[in-house]
Amino acid sequence: MRISRRKFVSGIAGVSLSGAATFRAKAADGPIRIGLLTVKTGALASGGIDMERALIMYLKERDYMLAGRKVELITGDTGGVPATARTKTQEMVEKNDVHCLIGPLAAFEALAIDDYIRQNRMPTLSVAAAEDMTQRHPNPWFVRATSTSSQCAQPLGEYAAKELKFKRMITVADDIAYGQEMCAGFQRVFEDNGGQIVQKLFPPLSVPDYGSFVAQLKNADAVFLGLAGSNGFRFLKQFVEYGLKDRMQVIGGMTALDEAVLRNMGDEALDIITTCWYSAELDAPPNRVFAPAFRKEFGYDPGFYAASTYVNGAVLEAAVKAVNGKVEDRPALMAALRATNVETVRGPVRFDDLGNVVGNVYLRKVKRKDGRLVNSVFKTYPDVSQFWTYGKEAFLANPVYSRDYPPARYLER
Repeated sequence: MRISRRKFVSGIAGVSLSGAATFRAKAADGPIRIGLLTVKTGALASGGIDMERALIMYLKERDYMLAGRKVELITGDTGGVPATARTKTQEMVEKNDVHCLIGPLAAFEALAIDDYIRQNRMPTLSVAAAEDMTQRHPNPWFVRATSTSSQCAQPLGEYAAKELKFKRMITVADDIAYGQEMCAGFQRVFEDNGGQIVQKLFPPLSVPDYGSFVAQLKNADAVFLGLAGSNGFRFLKQFVEYGLKDRMQVIGGMTALDEAVLRNMGDEALDIITTCWYSAELDAPPNRVFAPAFRKEFGYDPGFYAASTYVNGAVLEAAVKAVNGKVEDRPALMAALRATNVETVRGPVRFDDLGNVVGNVYLRKVKRKDGRLVNSVFKTYPDVSQFWTYGKEAFLANPVYSRDYPPARYLER
């Protein structure tokens, strides 16, 4: 029997289509592959390790299942190096075929992979605070459930001027995008409320000793710390050794006295005020489970870094459920991520139209509780936007926060 060319071609096409359908079905039945970009070596390692611990905890609590599908977690250590962050991202996307990314930790790492995320349409749940990725150059494949660098510093700037009545302040921050942007946001709000920043210091991220920077400090009411990892602890230790704690106060940004380093500190940390979107002391219902469980397993309270991936786990789970587990449909998954409105360990999380969180910011004061140091919440700023009170259009009309913007009008030489 002869088979016509038309029947042969249509038959092959039918087999091909059937095979493709079978492949798609198998792909949808396979594990959801999550790529975690974190830091496990270098100056930021303490936070990066907490990121991995908390995400593993989140997945273990769900038996590594989201929306009825198994989950596979692939972790990459970026070492806090932009080039390595890009290499690890490429490996996860091209070799491991991940469905989404969580991380990276640092703003400069996020900026290093920004174009790659866009080109490869890779849904990314960021921990990094790189401001312009949700501002003047928004990345449509990027959501941030933590905060921009300045988002929590801006309320503290207002509080420092209005409530603490500080007039003259100094900012000290890591010389990276995160530290620069955080201090700029604090400076703008503090000065808009009548204060003056009289000195700005930016030590290198991996500076071995803060003595030369502490020795430079001018007379002021207080110092604002925009340091990450263990750097806040190290700076404060030398600040006390130089006898300055009785001369001026210290307040800090999100990571300056993170719970991950508080466990290594003593009375020098007591009563220091910091600002963050999270505290292990929060009374949010999910946190009543998470914080004690984390403390029981690891012997210390979860902080910024641990909460960041635990929050992102909740955001991802809500989005995966919204698309019925079909994470292969990247545009649908990305739309679901942007539409998420979920209760988390930090409180409620929702996103603005540029993919950045709108959520609570908390002012905390270091206290002793059951023999350990904790960040006790004493004031809540609800539904804080990345644009603070300036309004989106007015905010975006200005340059991105940096070492040079806003201009430092009151610096003393």
